[in-house]
Formats: sequence, C-alpha cells, structure tokens
Amino acid sequence: MKTKLNKPEIPQYVLNDFRHLHREEADTSSFGYSNLAPEKKIAGLEIYSSEGLRPAVGPLKSDFYRISITLRGSVDVQLGLEQFKHRPGTLSFTFPGQVFSKSNISADTFGYYILFNADFLQEIIPADKVSEEFPFFDYAGVPFIQLAEAEITAVADFCGKINEELQHHRPGCGKAIRMYLYLLLLEVKRSYVAQQLHLTATDTRTTYLVPRFKKLVSQHFLSKKRVADYAALLGVTPNHLNRTVKDVTGRTASDAIADMLVQEAKAVLRYTDTSVAEISYQLNFSDPAGFNRFFREQTGQTPLAFRKNA
Repeated sequence: MKTKLNKPEIPQYVLNDFRHLHREEADTSSFGYSNLAPEKKIAGLEIYSSEGLRPAVGPLKSDFYRISITLRGSVDVQLGLEQFKHRPGTLSFTFPGQVFSKSNISADTFGYYILFNADFLQEIIPADKVSEEFPFFDYAGVPFIQLAEAEITAVADFCGKINEELQHHRPGCGKAIRMYLYLLLLEVKRSYVAQQLHLTATDTRTTYLVPRFKKLVSQHFLSKKRVADYAALLGVTPNHLNRTVKDVTGRTASDAIADMLVQEAKAVLRYTDTSVAEISYQLNFSDPAGFNRFFREQTGQTPLAFRKNA
C-alpha cells in the first residue's frame, strides 16, 4: 500500500512510519523494537536485529539517522551513487534526506540496525552538531567503515546493552540508552580517524576525485545538472572531470547525474501516489514529456509501467 505524503518535495519517511518498509509483517524476533511492548519504547529511537528484515529495501529517503551493522554474511548497499558490499565487521551510515537502498542479503546475514531522530542525543550533543562530531553522517564523509575484530565486538556489545535496557526498562533507561549510543558512535569515530578516513573530504588527489564527485552529485543533483557545475565545485575542468570519471567507472559524469535522478524518481513512483506530471516538476524537468522520455531512456520503461511493476 502506497503512502500519500503531504510534502512538496521528494518524500522522506519518518521514524514512526518506516517499520513496514524494512520489516516483515510476520517478524517474530525478540531483539530491540521487534514485538517490544509499547510502554517500553523510547521516543526517537528504534533498534532491530536482521531477523525479520525484508530481502530488499528502497530506494527511499528517511528523515532520521540510520546505522547498519553486519556481523555475519553480506549485503549490497547503495547510498546515493556510492555502492558497497557489507561483510562481517562492516558498518554503514545514512542521514536525513539521503537516498539509500539495500539488496542481495545473503541467507546467513546477521547484524543490527539502529535508527534515531536528529534530536535523540540532544542531552549529549546538539542536533545540528551530529554530522560535525561524527563525519560519517555527512555528505563529505565516508559512509562505510570496516572495523577490526575488537572494534566490531565493542559495537555489538553496545547494541546488546541498548537492548537490555529496553527489555528491562529500569529507571534511567532512556539516559543509559543515549549514552550507550553515543559511546558506540565514539568507538566508530576513533577507528574512522585512525584509518584517516576523515582526510578524504579535502584530498585533491585523483584517487579521491570520483568519490568526491559522487558525494556532490548525491547532495546537489536536483539543482545542479551540468558536469561544469561539479567541476567548478571540485576545482577542475569539465573535461578533466569527465575523463577521470569515465576512466574509473566506465561511464560519463553525465551518466552519474542521470543515475541519481532515476533513483529519486523510482523512490517517488514506488512509495507514493504522486502524479507523473508532479514528479517531473519536483525533479526540475521543464515538462512531463521530457521526464517520461528521460525515464524511458534510462530504464527501458515508462514511469507508469515502473510504478505498476514495483
């Protein structure tokens, strides 16, 4: 069943209306918020294990932060234009407004998922400082990290402590959960810095040009559709950017911008009843016919055909 969202932009799901998109209806697991009594739930937070997870999620947007932790198995994840494969010890992070999807979840996969609103950690860190404190929650940061065995064990332990607080619901559990979540993020940040991932946001070497281009496209694709716009942001010529992107990915920089538009269009077509004409204007196409032509060229089917099959 599609959800009609009263927003003028591409829809973003809120925390209390997201569970049906990523959890099976017959989910019988007992970890975290799965089948947790309503009176034990803490506003602004949800945590689950991978038991009961749907086999594929998205592409879609949410207005909350999300942590995906893989302890066993493998999962394909796409954040904006960046594609990664989770394996044991992998963590990924999404933040409000980011397009993401998940697929190819192996049968032996097990891990945890933590979702929280921007103001959930307000007692510890202001909402507008979360991405500054933890750069993996920012477009310029690296949204995936591989942890060493001791590090991933510590992260899993914090998930267990959060679950224990939820299940027992003792006095002060809300504050304890916030502290455990902050300590989990701090554990990840220490590894992030030790691996020097915080330096890639300003690195000018060719090695980092394509990842930085992809991050910028994920952030600005609705307002910037020319390769020259991104070349200017990166301080290179359009020809150099096109050549580098083509050498690394096999596709042009224009293809990457189109890919991001297609992801956005698919999210709206699949999860809302917004008309094709309205979607075309949301994506800044001059008219619906131009959007229909673009979508068919990119996907091999019309927007309405995709919506019907999705």
